[in-house]
Amino acid sequence: MTASRGTVVRRAPGKLFVAGEYAVVEPGNAAILVAVDRHVTVTATAAQSGAADVVVSSDLGGRSVGWHWHDGRLVFHGAGDGRRARDALAHVVSAIETVGRLLAERGLPVPPLDISVSSRLHEDGRKFGLGSSGAVTVATVGAVAAFCGLRLAREDRFRLALLATAELDPKGSGGDLAASTWGGWIEYRAPDRTHVLDLARRLGVDGALRAPWPDHAVRRLPAPDGLSLEVGWTGNPASTASMVSALHRRTWRGTASQQKFVETTSDCVRSAVAALDTGDGPGLLHQIRLARQELARLDDEVGLGIFTPALTALCDTAEAFGGAAKPSGAGGGDCGIALLDAGAAREITHLRQRWERAGVLPLPVRPALEGTEE
Repeated sequence: MTASRGTVVRRAPGKLFVAGEYAVVEPGNAAILVAVDRHVTVTATAAQSGAADVVVSSDLGGRSVGWHWHDGRLVFHGAGDGRRARDALAHVVSAIETVGRLLAERGLPVPPLDISVSSRLHEDGRKFGLGSSGAVTVATVGAVAAFCGLRLAREDRFRLALLATAELDPKGSGGDLAASTWGGWIEYRAPDRTHVLDLARRLGVDGALRAPWPDHAVRRLPAPDGLSLEVGWTGNPASTASMVSALHRRTWRGTASQQKFVETTSDCVRSAVAALDTGDGPGLLHQIRLARQELARLDDEVGLGIFTPALTALCDTAEAFGGAAKPSGAGGGDCGIALLDAGAAREITHLRQRWERAGVLPLPVRPALEGTEE
């Protein structure tokens, strides 16, 4: 294997959670996600100067940032606040480091790199909650690996992205990474992130790619039959990591209430998957309504703030038009989703108008059929 020449470009789509939030962070529990047709694009080229080993630029940042390799890690190079630079580019840097470890284990060099990041999951600096961290991780892994001459299967690219993300925060399920990698509608089960990090430390990254990952599975699902996916943004960015961390700090974990939530949510996801597999639109709508109710029960018991007034208005409006709706992801802001009869064009138009009057911005996004693209 030799490093490729020229320019390598990889695009990864964003994502929306359809059902299974919070329960999916426990290994083996299923969630349904859908990739959306807004992407993060990462471009890898040969470095234009020798001032740094890796230079990263992003349309979300004000300037290019240089890095040097030191003991397998990227160290900030240049004037300014290195910690702030690393925090701002944490997922990109961790993805490059993880691919770098794999190359080193295979006796291959990491050539000097220029990495450019462009995101359509943001607009005018606003974050829509469409999984930008996951998408940029997946796209960076794909671009850097391909530029360095690695031919990796889809599962291996996902595993590298999960290892990179888990190094930053092992509480994240990795569902966003799976949606960005596979695309379309998927059923996802998370591995134990502590276990896979331990595999990488004991066996190396290459060994972790080859080892079994208990509880982990990804399966493509059919798109909903006869239903239109509508997406609304509340105008309030939220942090999934903060919401999940807040839940982990609660005494609710390990209680009978948590067990009931996980069991009820798992039953809901299982039935929703069956509805998708069989083309049962009404059955899917019923399960989305149940998923909303279960998230509301969790919110009432734990007080996370999953349901904001805007998200509640988004859901109530969709149900008033015969659809089903819920927060997508951890809640507390960001996006909600609604499913309505695809033939009810008038109702969909009125839904969007009512959302706008309630301060919810309808987003013109659609499912992305493919994951990471060249």
